[in-house]
Amino acid sequence: MHIQLSDHFTYGKLIKFTLPSIAMMIFTSIYSVVDGFFVSNFAGKTPFAAINLISPALMILGTVGFMFGTGGTAIVAKTYGEGDKEKANRHFSLFVYVACTLSIVIAALGFVFIRSVSMLFGASGELLENCVMYARIILVALPFFVLQSMFQSFFVVAERPNLGLAIAVSTGVTNMILDAILVILLPKEYKLAGAAIATGISQVVGGAIPLFYFSRENSSILRLGKTKFDSRAILKACMNGSSEFMSNISMNLVGILYNVQLMKYAGENGVAAYGVMMYVSMIFSAVFIGYSIGSAPIIGYHDGAKNHMELKGLLRQSMIMTGIFGIGMVVSAELFAVPLAHIFVGYDTELMNLTISGFRIFALSFVFMGFGIFTSSFFTALNDGVTSAIISFLRTLVFQVAAIMFLPFFLGINGIWISILVAEFMAVIIGVIFLLAKRKRYHY
Repeated sequence: MHIQLSDHFTYGKLIKFTLPSIAMMIFTSIYSVVDGFFVSNFAGKTPFAAINLISPALMILGTVGFMFGTGGTAIVAKTYGEGDKEKANRHFSLFVYVACTLSIVIAALGFVFIRSVSMLFGASGELLENCVMYARIILVALPFFVLQSMFQSFFVVAERPNLGLAIAVSTGVTNMILDAILVILLPKEYKLAGAAIATGISQVVGGAIPLFYFSRENSSILRLGKTKFDSRAILKACMNGSSEFMSNISMNLVGILYNVQLMKYAGENGVAAYGVMMYVSMIFSAVFIGYSIGSAPIIGYHDGAKNHMELKGLLRQSMIMTGIFGIGMVVSAELFAVPLAHIFVGYDTELMNLTISGFRIFALSFVFMGFGIFTSSFFTALNDGVTSAIISFLRTLVFQVAAIMFLPFFLGINGIWISILVAEFMAVIIGVIFLLAKRKRYHY
């Protein structure tokens, strides 16, 4: 049965419609994790630390895709809900072209300045050279990563989430196969470069296939075509997507701060342990992000159609499911802390013990994480980018920076792991406050 944005959504239908987006984000996260697994086990601790040290900077450069993806889909979905399909396609085309152009400029600048950035993060010697080599290979494929990030959201608006999932799976499988070939078989000095090449090629696959699909006649409601420059639409998309833009930048800036603090309290082992936690966290948070991506166009459509009863129901259903997901994740993380740590760093007993003890604390944050992610996405879908950005800014930057700066003074390295838990809990409180304060926006 084909599910349309205009349908009434029960729990079952909502899960069925968002499941491809959830799976898509999980696969996208997994193939990022694969690099870490192969490099850690076959190239060694220093190359693994290099990936963890420079990856936040690379993710910051790619956030333009998330911004235009989430912010643009809110506009396209609402325009489609208002009945103007032609205008929706013009907006879609404009956002893709602008994001692609910006990503090429950003990649070129990143290629030039990445050595200085790596040194700013504290890299030197072999660690510095590994950071620069890995980053420059990844930057070549950055425009395709930006397109991939955008199309993950637009496939849902196009009512083709299953196709988005198929492409995500293809991208992930490509990365895994190439990692297995290049990292395992190449000489040790080339293994890190092999991992970067594998990721870069997979990103080209993830960005080029959707670009080709939407450029031709297709069975979806969206197609790339002629458009005209519309500064108001671009600004609106940036405002709508500012929360996701801020969230991605903040998370990676905080990741850099975590690495700086960990280098101070635990050295290279601390950075490697945090890297393992980030990989697992990426997969778990991908469930919440995927659900938000999958449900946002539904919310945007019904907002455009002024169907407030449906909006109220979607919010209630989403909050209940987010809570259930979070509890399940905490239980799973606590049960599998030891085997997960062993997979990545089982070759080093001291590092593995540090990872396990930190992860057991860190994992408690999953019970709160989904509420902050969905609440921010909910306001983005309502085209209330300011509220969404405030929630994301407080959740991913203010609360975490405050916690990571002060808690280690009193709790040592455990204060670093507790920081994320404190930040996510505070984000729930802020989200509830905004939902109550703005309930007239979606509740009549």
